[in-house]
Amino acid sequence: MISVNQLSVHFTGEYIFDNISFIVNDRDRIGLVGKNGAGKTTLLKIFAGLMEPEKGSVTYPAGTTIGYLPQEIAIQSRKNVFEEALRAFDHVLNIEKNIKKYSEELLHISDYASSAYTRLLDKLQTANEQFKILGGETIEADVEKVLLGLGFESADFERNMSEFSGGWQMRVELAKLLLQKPALLLLDEPTNHLDIESIQWLEDFLINYRGAVLLVSHDRAFLDNVTQRTVEISLGKIFDYKACYSDYVIMRADRIESQLATFNNQQKQIEQIERFITRFRSKSTKARQVQSRVKYLEKMDLVEVDETDTSTIRFMFPPAPSSGKVSVEIDNVSKRYGEKLILSDIDLAVIKGEKIAFVGRNGEGKSTLVKIILDQVDFDGKVKLGHNISVGYYAQNQTDLLDMEKTVFQTIDDVAVGDIRTRIRAILGSFLFGGETIDKKVKVLSGGEKSRLALAKMLLSPVNLLILDEPTNHLDMVSKDILKNALLKYDGTLILVSHDRDFLQGLTTKVYEFKNRKIREYIGDIYTFLDARDLNTLKELERKNITKAKVNEQKASVPPGNKVNYEKKKEQERLLRKIQNRVEDSEKKIAKLETEVAELDAVLIDPDKYKEAIKTPGIFEKYQELKKQLESEMNLWEKFQLEYEKMKEKIDSGIYG
Repeated sequence: MISVNQLSVHFTGEYIFDNISFIVNDRDRIGLVGKNGAGKTTLLKIFAGLMEPEKGSVTYPAGTTIGYLPQEIAIQSRKNVFEEALRAFDHVLNIEKNIKKYSEELLHISDYASSAYTRLLDKLQTANEQFKILGGETIEADVEKVLLGLGFESADFERNMSEFSGGWQMRVELAKLLLQKPALLLLDEPTNHLDIESIQWLEDFLINYRGAVLLVSHDRAFLDNVTQRTVEISLGKIFDYKACYSDYVIMRADRIESQLATFNNQQKQIEQIERFITRFRSKSTKARQVQSRVKYLEKMDLVEVDETDTSTIRFMFPPAPSSGKVSVEIDNVSKRYGEKLILSDIDLAVIKGEKIAFVGRNGEGKSTLVKIILDQVDFDGKVKLGHNISVGYYAQNQTDLLDMEKTVFQTIDDVAVGDIRTRIRAILGSFLFGGETIDKKVKVLSGGEKSRLALAKMLLSPVNLLILDEPTNHLDMVSKDILKNALLKYDGTLILVSHDRDFLQGLTTKVYEFKNRKIREYIGDIYTFLDARDLNTLKELERKNITKAKVNEQKASVPPGNKVNYEKKKEQERLLRKIQNRVEDSEKKIAKLETEVAELDAVLIDPDKYKEAIKTPGIFEKYQELKKQLESEMNLWEKFQLEYEKMKEKIDSGIYG
């Protein structure tokens, strides 16, 4: 059990934490949430011993081991992938060296009765026992299993670390941590560099992990699947919920609502008492009652409503300049990196105003096709941008392209032109850069702050083709929702690369799946695509690409006693989604019918319009029929909603029979 005791940290005179305390139990799975800049990374660094608090302490039991994965890390290794991952077992490999050393020394001792021989034999026996307890006999198999789970191919094991991007090098760092199996795992945005298949594998790993896990993530699904406890950091305080993220959101809203109701009731009571005191203060016959109420007010425990951080970014994309009907034409495009074929004979036309999503495993060519459209890499085939097309591009590594030595203000000021120069402070303010913050250097900003700054730069020039490659990395939940709303209102053409199902839902009108060097088109948003493929989630999209042997291995990993429940759970979850779709369809029909009824109501209650309306044959019959349909649809909705709630309750309770 790890104890946080009255911890306080402040930067530039303001407290990040103020006298916070909580406990991390041995098998806890804690999601650390809060807005960008709330102090989540700071708290992880304090846990890892990389920062000292102003006041308070973090107390660990003796011998507690800690593993920390930061958001970003500079990795300089000359080893290959497998050798670097094997460094997780340096202490075990040292024991193995000692075993070899002791064994060789024994060969040179002929006096088996000597004390030297006995001492050496004891050392060898102890080393062998340690080696076995620490899993020394399976370390290479363990390394292979974790690397494969995190998305590496067997052929990658012998490749030098320097051949891989920063994201893939981060996967090796994550692999090393998981292999070390510390008592406390500290993970800061571990899914940023992972594809869906790897995220699913990591979820399973963490769910079954023997130690405690404290993680920061803005991936709702990941938090819901892994954590069973949520600690929120807000305005220097923490709020601890024994729930996953989605349940925490509901419980948090209920808590604030309950506090507010109690506060309002108490304020009404206080007002009544104060009115009594004011009215009868001068009357001697009421002196005793007045004094009694004064003392009551003095002793009253005042209800407080927890402050909430309501600051949010505010922005809209500028209106898109006019352009031709076709934004991008891609004709017979192929791309190789050396001998490896990434894309083969791709044909695609992006029509003006379309909002499309690129989905699929990492390495299948999504970002490569984006770079081909932008003419950033060589390729075979033809790509043509439409008439008067202006492109806005947000790359996966967009924050890395910022000048780390410039200030926030300089970053925008250097590229702003015309009238925009007079609105730089207002633009930065809408992205939560105000006061002294605009004078901060980019290098000291958090990952989320850098992402917000990169987004702000995109607003400086109106564009009619917006290409975003994983734009939600490092953005907090609220900022992601605001970006999504801005994209929904954007009137240009959008190409979006993302693995975030919640972000994609309802945002795109067409989905392209990248698989086996080809692309396949699906009309509709991400859920239309999932339904068409008969997949439950994007995770299963990735699992379809796993070999049959891996699928069998995964099934075999389910404990025999739980296999029946496992299958029943999957079946019930599938039925639950069907019922949910029925509920949503019914809600759409109800909304449409209510609109039609309201329109007729407006006509029939207006005397002037009524005179004209009664001349229309069958208008009253139509009105009655609409109301009848509405009542019928409401009854259907209620039926579906009850079915949904009952099945959801069964699944949440672990009842799959």
